[in-house]
Amino acid sequence: MENEQLTFEFEKRPTIKGFPELRWTGKRPYESTQYYPAQLRERYGEEQDGWINKIYWGDNLQVMSHLLKDYRGKIDLIYIDPPFDSKADYKKTIEVKGVGKAESDISSFEEKQYGDIWTNDEYLQFMYERLIVLRELLSDTGCIYLHCDWHKSHHLRMLMDEVFGADRFVNEVIWHYSGAGTPKGCWAKRHDNIWVYSKTSEYCFNADAVRTEYSATTVERFSHAINNVRNGVNFGAQSLNPLGKYPEDVLDISIEAPSASIRTGYPTQKPEALIEKIIKASSNPGDIVFDCFMGSGTTQAVAMKLGRRFIGADINLGAIQTTTKRLLNVAKSLETEEEAQLSLTDDGEDEAQDDVKYTGFEVYNVNNYDFFRNPVQARDLIIQALEIQPFPQSNVWDGELDGRMVKIMPVNRIATKADLEELKANLPYKTYERRKEEYPGQPVEKITIVCMGHEPDLKASLEQELSDYKLDIEIVDILRDKTDLQLKREAEAEIVREGSKLVIRSFYPMNLMQKLSLQKDYYVEDWRQLVESIMIDWNYDGVVMQPAVTDIPDKKDMVSGVYDIPEDAGTIKVKITDLLSESLEMEVE
Repeated sequence: MENEQLTFEFEKRPTIKGFPELRWTGKRPYESTQYYPAQLRERYGEEQDGWINKIYWGDNLQVMSHLLKDYRGKIDLIYIDPPFDSKADYKKTIEVKGVGKAESDISSFEEKQYGDIWTNDEYLQFMYERLIVLRELLSDTGCIYLHCDWHKSHHLRMLMDEVFGADRFVNEVIWHYSGAGTPKGCWAKRHDNIWVYSKTSEYCFNADAVRTEYSATTVERFSHAINNVRNGVNFGAQSLNPLGKYPEDVLDISIEAPSASIRTGYPTQKPEALIEKIIKASSNPGDIVFDCFMGSGTTQAVAMKLGRRFIGADINLGAIQTTTKRLLNVAKSLETEEEAQLSLTDDGEDEAQDDVKYTGFEVYNVNNYDFFRNPVQARDLIIQALEIQPFPQSNVWDGELDGRMVKIMPVNRIATKADLEELKANLPYKTYERRKEEYPGQPVEKITIVCMGHEPDLKASLEQELSDYKLDIEIVDILRDKTDLQLKREAEAEIVREGSKLVIRSFYPMNLMQKLSLQKDYYVEDWRQLVESIMIDWNYDGVVMQPAVTDIPDKKDMVSGVYDIPEDAGTIKVKITDLLSESLEMEVE
């Protein structure tokens, strides 16, 4: 309980005369945050040297506020690939297993993972707050890499200057790639920007770790040992560095091929080769790498391969499931490689100890978002569940419910007093003044605020600031009142014990089946066609799931559905994850 009251204040950077500052409507200082507790949900693998990696499902601002307690100033490398404000809805292709594309039109469909659609002011405030906390987490020898593109790169660099200081700019790295399509009337956009900033001048940069091969012409030219003579002075014969060419700030790295086995199907997935360069250049083995816009888990997967510790976070449940599956496959592959190495060399054990890999990881919740697979769906689901009459074109209200004006607060985090600023700025005060005169002593408006958790004094704060108008304010907290709502149809399954076998006889993922039913000639012969993975903990302690069985088949294969029960099994917990990344968890005595 004591931890829940912790508040962290941030150092305010001094105002510098003549320093340009980015402004936007509703810009609010972010000077402190409170501690948010996390709930451990799942554990895979074991600790290594007293450390186990961590994945968090939740709003990354809350996740980072949680991390400040133990990791303030201790993160060695931060890489983030945040939303680009691209005005696009990113979709993932869902493919039903065991259905040939030539045989049926319903073998796949597109499912929205998240939307990258913002107002400019909302986007800038979102990023501003997160960069402030990221700076607090970064160590004095660390670097932060912010990956963006032309949509907001100019704004984001100004934000980085403001938060980290223009004197802490290290590099602008260009990721250049090839792509299909030819635009009309402009140059083809074939690069992203990566802003690199540090916290001090003593940051880590391992140039030798990311050197590249010299070109053939350079090797040929230097093979003749040309003397370096300038202004009549002989500086001696030049030679090439045996480790290769010094790294430059333009990285020519191809996007992962669509058919590559490493592709997860997650939108905006970045190539491992790009992240490998960044991690090798700006961290050392054993360092902590952090990515709070985790997506498909590329940063975490590469960090695991390179012997770095890591922490990741994402609000999207699909990202959590995709990353979990990916990390389990990476861990399995590393263990296989280590076994092969030990069998081939007499001193392989010593070599393996020098090359530590941190393969264990835990999955946490910060707050509770079990209602929504992704925030894109949340607003519409809330409107439907509460039977709100929507206002599609209102700048202030989301709709009306029983004569009350409804405002839905951000659905991917708790509501704060700062979130009320936009509402207060847009209230119809002229109308309120008129109502106040016509009906003295009566509320000028009845307001219902819908939120996913909130600061304890949220209502009192709004009532006090607008006390002249005597507003009738009601708070509907979805997290608290979730028992009264049916926001999604739960999956169903029949799991039985047949002798020494655990048998899954059937599985009905209701949301997925509803989406498939909209397809023409929908038919699935085997429930396993709809399953992405099955995890089983043979001795569930009632709190943390520690799967001993991780049945994660290849894209074309299906889960087994039948498993041998060990003799020491106690309470069995089964987690079945469908193709939408939604999971059913059941206990079997």
